[in-house]
Amino acid sequence: MSSRSVRVFAPSRLHFGMLSIHRAGGRRFGGIGAMVDVPGLHIAVESARHLEVAGLLAERTRQIAERLAASGGETQCRIEVIQAPREHIGLGTGTQLSMAVAAGLNALAGRPPLDAIQLARCVGRGERSAVGLYGFVHGGVLFERGKADGEEISPLVARVELPSEWRFVLLCPRGVVGLSGDAERQAFASLPPAPEERAAKLDRLARESLLPAAERADFDGFSDALYEFGYLAGLSFAQEQGGPFAGRRLASLVALARRFARGVGQSSWGPTLFALCRDQQSAERFRQRILDATAGESLDTWISRANPCGARIEIQD
Repeated sequence: MSSRSVRVFAPSRLHFGMLSIHRAGGRRFGGIGAMVDVPGLHIAVESARHLEVAGLLAERTRQIAERLAASGGETQCRIEVIQAPREHIGLGTGTQLSMAVAAGLNALAGRPPLDAIQLARCVGRGERSAVGLYGFVHGGVLFERGKADGEEISPLVARVELPSEWRFVLLCPRGVVGLSGDAERQAFASLPPAPEERAAKLDRLARESLLPAAERADFDGFSDALYEFGYLAGLSFAQEQGGPFAGRRLASLVALARRFARGVGQSSWGPTLFALCRDQQSAERFRQRILDATAGESLDTWISRANPCGARIEIQD
């Protein structure tokens, strides 16, 4: 039996919002987001006599490994999830775990690295958003255009890196989860199509404001476009959320955060919110202000840089 072992360190995903719900210019979904180092995900994979799963998210990990095994993947392995954020809080944990397990088993078998679409096919991801798929491999801020009829996975339009000193502060109310699984599919099926003019404006914001501001390291320009994009994108989900943000609690937290930062938004269905700060010091100051103002409210908080390179895979023979 091989003594090879593999460790995969994957970033978490922030989703700034989708361009459309059903159709916009012949495409569905599409959107923009960023990868962040923290909280991140860490798994260890090694050879074993049969499939063993340990650590966090064990049942989900087993399901992913069994799906891979059914399509000819490695079955004689032990997978341990050492670090992972909670599922269904807007950080793309399910996608990052799926991609990490597929990449880890591929590396354990000594095969060449797979690209984002190949990994996604292995684990059946990419039904709607592709930000986390490309983000797992590349990191950065990612803009994907949406799926045309018959298209398996939304194409990647652009990728840029944010300045290394910028920081995202993540705020996540405990005891709350966003939509997932069948409930999420039903929500998408019931939502009305986004107005074409809104989808077009979101596309322009991404192409003409967000991405250029990131490339110029224009903190104020990026922050303003970030909030506007998230607010407009959230309007398309108002029927399910009760507004551009997921409920009164998050809407109040966004309003509070906007007192201290301009680039504030909700990741995916929430409940995780994010705020962009210029550097580590201002991020720590922002977080303390939020904690002071929400005394007694249970919040998980993280401070992270934008991940510039995607997942890191370490192989030991």
